[in-house]
Amino acid sequence: MHRPTTKQFLRELAREIHQVTWTLYKIMIPTLLVVKLLEELGILAYLSWLLSPLMTLVGLPESMGIVWTATIMTNLYAGMLVFFDLAQSETLNVAQVTVLCTIMLISHGLPVEARIAQRAGIRLGVTLLIRIGGALFFGWLLHRIYSAGDFLQQANKVVWEPGVADTSLQAWAMTQVQSLLMILVIIAALLTALKLLRLVGIDRLLEILLAPFLRLMGIGREATTLTVVGMTLGLSIGGGLLIREAEQGHLSRRDIFASMTMLALFHSLIEDTLLMLLLGAHVSGVIWLRLLFTMLTLAVITRWLNRRSDSFVDRWLFNDKLGSINS
Repeated sequence: MHRPTTKQFLRELAREIHQVTWTLYKIMIPTLLVVKLLEELGILAYLSWLLSPLMTLVGLPESMGIVWTATIMTNLYAGMLVFFDLAQSETLNVAQVTVLCTIMLISHGLPVEARIAQRAGIRLGVTLLIRIGGALFFGWLLHRIYSAGDFLQQANKVVWEPGVADTSLQAWAMTQVQSLLMILVIIAALLTALKLLRLVGIDRLLEILLAPFLRLMGIGREATTLTVVGMTLGLSIGGGLLIREAEQGHLSRRDIFASMTMLALFHSLIEDTLLMLLLGAHVSGVIWLRLLFTMLTLAVITRWLNRRSDSFVDRWLFNDKLGSINS
């Protein structure tokens, strides 16, 4: 097996880091600016008005609609700040907070993350259906389970208290710059680790060990490592790596769809889950039942997809962003 020289290794690594980071930046920067403009114009308040009635479906007061709206359009941190303000006047039990947090975990940051999925080739409408529809359906299931068993009905206690937030435009800009730089650092570290793992063959061992678990959900071995990255570190990072592999023709359309669906329902396990636990959510909902829901949902979707023709997949699930992807 031919091993690259150190110079070749570093040159290839730098090129890959640039490709993945630049792809994400082209998606994220314009989207963040548009969302900020909509927020400043007060458009998000209208979206909140539309979403608030849906809260009753999952056993939450309509006032929680603004929390979900802030989370959908921006990120979990924004939703947490809004939740904390409302928690001063709203009394929720642990079950309700867990339901709210699982909805937030599944459907946050959609303007950016849906665009990343779209860049990977998946139609925007399909992504929104999975993220928003999946969040509502799982929230409803979780609400029914907790209500039927009278579980977690004690009053919720928030264990996180934010400091005074700086809402100036300058503070927002600095936060975005810091986030973008952090993405560059994470991608550089991940791609370096992945290339080193491939050199010593450990990536193949991981694929073999995880293959039965992911095969159950219809995800091929080629997408194993990148799916695990997205599950642990986030959809943006995992999606960026998936885009690179897809553009190079290393993944089939069906593997891309299965992997992105998995990440849509269950991603950033470490950071995002810890944030929701700070709000008082119970681990049963934000991790274990959500993981079970993701596995069952993906198993059903991929088996249904296997019965569909390639022309159906191309027409209804994918756009033409990655026309070179294998069918």
